[in-house]
Amino acid sequence: MFNDMKQRTTVRLPASLISRAKKKAAAEGRTLTALIEEGLWRVLAQGKRAKTKPILPRVSTATGGPMPGMESSSFSELQELDDLEYVERMKRFS
Repeated sequence: MFNDMKQRTTVRLPASLISRAKKKAAAEGRTLTALIEEGLWRVLAQGKRAKTKPILPRVSTATGGPMPGMESSSFSELQELDDLEYVERMKRFS
């Protein structure tokens, strides 16, 4: 059913969250990876909640770039803004 082969990935998380997670993992005598894995399994086990539509940056149909007023133009800056918005939305659920 599931492929148990381990995969490597990169995620961007707030430094304060990583710091707290590392301390918790160390206090429990396990790795940060194990802590993250457990958290993901718990979230997935909760089942589907009401779907929320992702908030995406407004894009100009004329140029395909960000709408006027968007200061960030690089993909990584836009992704970081999206990640920060996601973290704020998740705070409402905790």
